[in-house]
Amino acid sequence: MAVGQMAAAREATLATFADAVERHKSMVFSIGWHFLRDRGLAEELAQDVFVELYRNWAGIRSADHLLFWLRKVSSHRAIDLVRKRKARPEFSLESATEPTTLEKMHDTMLKSYLERMVATLPEKQRIAIVLRYQEGLEPEEISKLLNTNVSTVKTHLARALDLLRAKTSGKLQRQRSSTGEGEI
Repeated sequence: MAVGQMAAAREATLATFADAVERHKSMVFSIGWHFLRDRGLAEELAQDVFVELYRNWAGIRSADHLLFWLRKVSSHRAIDLVRKRKARPEFSLESATEPTTLEKMHDTMLKSYLERMVATLPEKQRIAIVLRYQEGLEPEEISKLLNTNVSTVKTHLARALDLLRAKTSGKLQRQRSSTGEGEI
């Protein structure tokens, strides 16, 4: 295939930069929101990711490569933002939840509780959970995004789920004992 034909094929399968931003902005924001739990930081992350994409646009080879690149850069930038700021976000029940690309849960109290529990996870476990359950990626895809072994991703996911179960179980037991439920 001639160089001109390759360039034409690339352009036919890859949208313009503006189209790419429009198509993927909610996904990039969603990764930032679910990891950082701060709208301002998630917006900052999305802006940084798309500036970086603009700088690297010539190197994007296909629509699949674009999606992979955006998820990878978004994940790494989210971790970097937390490390730089060394701040854990605080939450209140009055906080309205942000829209995401996948709105599956309808119980807002449960959803808010789960989001707060995920926000307490260590960084590597948290990004693995966000990519697995928010973005629907398989462990193999996550390992490529995070430049780590599949077994490491599976370990992060298993430990995160164990930690979430333990926190949820402990909270439920405390609530039952404080309300007298389960007593005869």
